[in-house]
Amino acid sequence: MLTRAPKGTKDIVPEESYKWQYIENTIREICENYGYKEIRTPVFEHTELFERGVGDTTDVVQKEMYTFEDKGGRSVSLRPEGTASAGRAFLENSLYAAPQPTKMYYMISCYRYEKPQAGRLREFHQFGTEVFGSEKPSVDAEVISLAGTLLSKLGIKGLELNINSIGCPECRKEYNAKLREFFQPQLNELCETCAGRYDRNPLRILDCKNSHCKKIGENAPILLDHLCEDCRVHFESLKKHLDEMGIQYNIDPYIVRGLDYYTRTVFEFVSRNIGAQGTVCGGGRYDGLIQELGGQPTPGIGFGLGLERLLLTLESQGIIIPQPEPINLFIANIGEKAEFKAQSLVYDLRQQNISAEKDHMGRSLKAQMKYADKLGAAYTMVLGEDEINQGKANLKNMQTGETVEVSLDDIAEAIKDIQ
Repeated sequence: MLTRAPKGTKDIVPEESYKWQYIENTIREICENYGYKEIRTPVFEHTELFERGVGDTTDVVQKEMYTFEDKGGRSVSLRPEGTASAGRAFLENSLYAAPQPTKMYYMISCYRYEKPQAGRLREFHQFGTEVFGSEKPSVDAEVISLAGTLLSKLGIKGLELNINSIGCPECRKEYNAKLREFFQPQLNELCETCAGRYDRNPLRILDCKNSHCKKIGENAPILLDHLCEDCRVHFESLKKHLDEMGIQYNIDPYIVRGLDYYTRTVFEFVSRNIGAQGTVCGGGRYDGLIQELGGQPTPGIGFGLGLERLLLTLESQGIIIPQPEPINLFIANIGEKAEFKAQSLVYDLRQQNISAEKDHMGRSLKAQMKYADKLGAAYTMVLGEDEINQGKANLKNMQTGETVEVSLDDIAEAIKDIQ
């Protein structure tokens, strides 16, 4: 039907958009303080970018991408996440030639074909950060602290930070062998997806949402026990940075992350207030991504945060997002001459950065005043032929009911003086 949005999508109507704007403005303020600059990438990319960058063993690539052929016969996909596109832009625009690290953030729409549920839609919105060029654990700590600062600034309570290290490709060679050994006796009991991961990427079995697969994996070997020396030192240094910053955390050896490009540090901020899907923010390090996309070996780290889920968390905790300031002045008009004058006055006020409104529906005076009240106008003014001839009108404070006579040429100054 033409009057229904596609399943898994949702309109953000004017009465709700102020909440999004508040969060977006808070994000921009914090990112600016941290020295992160915004990047904007296309909504669709060549499908191969996500196959190589996200990983062809992930659910995102195997089951959830919106992929189609364009009129030139090229396979393109709507972006399911932001990191692969940021990595591609880092290479294509030679951002690696600038002094490093490159610190970026984005607020984008993403697309995944999955069952819609609370906080998870087929078209959803994501805030993310990406830092390329530094392998230092201090950057890991900075990225984690940025996410925590945002959640704290928004007033969210009861969050837990969980961290883990999933090592590097060298660590995982030995670890994957142990995982295969562990899962082999129960291979026939795994879901079809996990059975397919057994040879290619057994680590991903630990990320399966199937309750039976999760049960089987409960006693699997822990990767933290099989880190190489470099990865162990990196993780210990990250913990020391967090300790020095006073950031509390838990070590969760079962955090894997759902995308293939992650290495070493992985982390999550978890809330217990939005049901089973409690992860508000997740991210980690991906030192192999840029090389996988065709560039030189370049370390990277970042996180993604779903804005729909963030809003659900705020609502579940009763956190009220401040509503925008109401309009300064509503000018009600009586008669044709007053309508033209009101239009002119409203225009002049807006040019002076004063929000003003008038009737556009031909309402009666009584209906106009009701409309002004509904808009929450701070002041109202009734404009008729007498007021125009005298060049004066009464400015009414809608909170106190007090009125003051002002010149029609000095409305802006009168409002500024009163405020």
